[in-house]
Amino acid sequence: MNTENRISKLSIALLVLAAICLATNLVLPIWKIDLYAPQYPEGLVLLIYADKLGGNVEIINGLNHYIGMQTLHAENFIEFTILEYILGFFSLSILVAAFAGRKKLVYAVFIAFTLFSVLSMVDFYRWNYNYGHHLDPNAAIKVPGMSYQPPLIGYKQLLNFGAYSMPDTGGMLFIACGVLLLIVVLIERKVFARWLSKKPVVPAAMLVMAIGTFASCAASGPRPVKINEDACAYCKMTVTDPAFAAQLTTAKGRQYIFDDVACMMGFKKENASVEHAHYYIADFCSPSDFVDMDHAILLQSDSLRSPMGGNVAGFALQDSAMVYKAKYGATEIKWAEYIR
Repeated sequence: MNTENRISKLSIALLVLAAICLATNLVLPIWKIDLYAPQYPEGLVLLIYADKLGGNVEIINGLNHYIGMQTLHAENFIEFTILEYILGFFSLSILVAAFAGRKKLVYAVFIAFTLFSVLSMVDFYRWNYNYGHHLDPNAAIKVPGMSYQPPLIGYKQLLNFGAYSMPDTGGMLFIACGVLLLIVVLIERKVFARWLSKKPVVPAAMLVMAIGTFASCAASGPRPVKINEDACAYCKMTVTDPAFAAQLTTAKGRQYIFDDVACMMGFKKENASVEHAHYYIADFCSPSDFVDMDHAILLQSDSLRSPMGGNVAGFALQDSAMVYKAKYGATEIKWAEYIR
């Protein structure tokens, strides 16, 4: 038997794991679109499975009716009738490639899976485009030139709703399947072996960077504020002064931007039923950076003149805070007392 054409035991194990990751997409939600608005502070969610839609479908359909968007029904999409079979086919194909142990078969499966992944995203974009652009001309609410296409991935503002589109649990495992297939191909093409023989530190450094990137993406922390674009979640004014910006995240990971700590406190009081996880304030000396309120040094003075009269500035460093405390005749306050 020609061992040159056989894959390693490690590759077999990784392929089996990849097949399991992909098979979970038959039962787990693959994608989700979260919608947030003042009247829905904890948000609405549309879950996309291999064979159905889930989440707050009926509420979303009711809202869509007023702006002329199509109502969502699984039977209207051919994808829901074939996707589970395609996923099952690829899961079995990966297992066959693993136990057949032939390199060429592994490469063929990897190429086919990559093409399927790209075509799936193209089809998803097409679905989003049709969903957001083909509007009922007799809708109760019409905004000239307005379309409601959800983002393919990431965030987009749609009227008073913020829409977040991202992979759900199944989607993350789908991506993991693709990564595992790529790793197997690199192993069998001896890419890692060549790296290790020349620069042994490179693969380890790349792994550490990948883990760090994944951890940072998974973390629910503050996001960069778009000055003159982002609107305050409480007063609806555009954020124009980054030095006084604030943010909070809910227990579900939803992020809210404010142009003033006073607005953040007003929002908290009006949404007392929402479980707020973390509060952040811009570093007055470096406004693009946000400091967790539990660790920030807070100064309050009428001379600070924040946009909505909260007149509170945050600092990451004690030395910086002391300079501005003297400059503005400010008083240092404690977050635990201010939040009451």
